[in-house]
Amino acid sequence: MQRRRFLHGAALAASAAGLPAVPWAQPAAAAFPKQPVKMIVPFPPGGPTDTMARLIAVKLQEVWGGQTVLVDYKPGAGTIIGMDYIAKSAPDGYTFGIANSSLAVNPYLHKTLPYDTARDLAGITQLVLLQQAIVARVDAPFNNLAEMIAWAKKNPGKLTYGTPGAGSTTHLGGELLKREAGFDMLHSPFKGSAPAHTELMGGRIDIVIDPFLSVIPYVQAGRMKMIATLGDKRVPGYDFPIAAETVPGFSVIGMLGFVAPAATPRPVLDRIQADTARVLAVPETRKRIEDLGMQVVASSPAQFDALLRSEMKRWSKVVADARISLD
Repeated sequence: MQRRRFLHGAALAASAAGLPAVPWAQPAAAAFPKQPVKMIVPFPPGGPTDTMARLIAVKLQEVWGGQTVLVDYKPGAGTIIGMDYIAKSAPDGYTFGIANSSLAVNPYLHKTLPYDTARDLAGITQLVLLQQAIVARVDAPFNNLAEMIAWAKKNPGKLTYGTPGAGSTTHLGGELLKREAGFDMLHSPFKGSAPAHTELMGGRIDIVIDPFLSVIPYVQAGRMKMIATLGDKRVPGYDFPIAAETVPGFSVIGMLGFVAPAATPRPVLDRIQADTARVLAVPETRKRIEDLGMQVVASSPAQFDALLRSEMKRWSKVVADARISLD
């Protein structure tokens, strides 16, 4: 069967203790896997992505009759190191890993990559959606997105926005918002979310664009104020406005999904996708992931490809228009 490919564009530390057994676990004699499986995480240990990866790995290990699923960390270079490792691994299903939105952006931010996204990587499933948000310092002279845009237009060159880094989805989201809403603001990139938060709460920048799960504790503590979330729907359990209520059609999402070497046989990709979807459907697993501020998706490979095509098309234009390059 024709393999699926993207269109252009240490070890496991957790145990199953305290987690409910998976009643539909497959026997160890199942055709796949017959040996330990390696799940690549392109981030350092710690944080919600790592927690989710280890949770899924434990559950897949149960589904696969106790076969070991190792979480292997390959951080650095905006996920490029991890993606390169996956792309150059044996295409047998025994090495796959987590990609984030950088997969759709990196081809346009860098003149060259050590792998070809279209040729070397295959999508398995979108795991989750990560909501993004705009938050402001508590004494900012605006309280919602409409007021923020109006203030920026009246005070050109004065509005500053921080992000966890240049070329991040949050950075590109800010550039897209500027273009679609017709105003300007100055980007202040930081090395991660924490220093951006510090500068915001210290009053040295006006707003931060960051994952919702990263800023909501500060909003709830009264140390930041929510301006808008950036998904196409309101965050479940909260009543914060979305940007599209002010700028029609605007949305920016973060995503995490499984990818594998492109030549991996389609039946193996389908097996990993189906078993991952079953893991994510377990109520306890879903709740643990939602508690991390993520929304479970568990899409099909075709749906994941369609999302990636859409994201690549969008970000290629944003990167070109804003003349952003990380080389």
